[in-house]
Amino acid sequence: AGLAEGLQARGWARLALPAGHAPFADGGFRTPSGKCEFFSASLAHEGLDPLPAWHPPAESVPSNPALGARYPLALITPPARNFLNSTFANQARFLADEGGPKLEIHPEDAVARGVVEGMRLRIHNDRGDFIARAVVTTDVRPGVVCSPSVWWPKLCEGGHNANAVIAARPTDMGGGPTFYDCLVEVEPA
Repeated sequence: AGLAEGLQARGWARLALPAGHAPFADGGFRTPSGKCEFFSASLAHEGLDPLPAWHPPAESVPSNPALGARYPLALITPPARNFLNSTFANQARFLADEGGPKLEIHPEDAVARGVVEGMRLRIHNDRGDFIARAVVTTDVRPGVVCSPSVWWPKLCEGGHNANAVIAARPTDMGGGPTFYDCLVEVEPA
């Protein structure tokens, strides 16, 4: 049986690695010391916390109650199943499989906002808005909404996708976008 058959039968597969294979057993980490570093002098030099630690997000109901009062839902935007970020987002068969921009919302949050399955929704904050169809599901927690992305703006109603509500501020480490640090409100469109 091949890999695919094994995955279907068991749901997992063991990697065919040589006996005794242990990556980084002798060091070789891309750090100044070549070792795994719990304290990072490089991060300290950048003015960042040199130790692994949790830092509250800029946008969450507990860390920013005033913002959370206006926009009480945490938006996450994982890749859509049929897209690789925005790659393939213009291919007819993948667009058909995805069925258009969606917003997954917990039933408690949906009821509180008068939202029903399939309804057009306006997802917004002080940065912008976008339109998506409601998927009422317990797959997301109360207080969290999920919009699988990234849809090309020209393929979205109103010309805006989920990026319209994401902050332009960079992350503290790496300077990337803050896709998972975003509060929104949802209403029928």
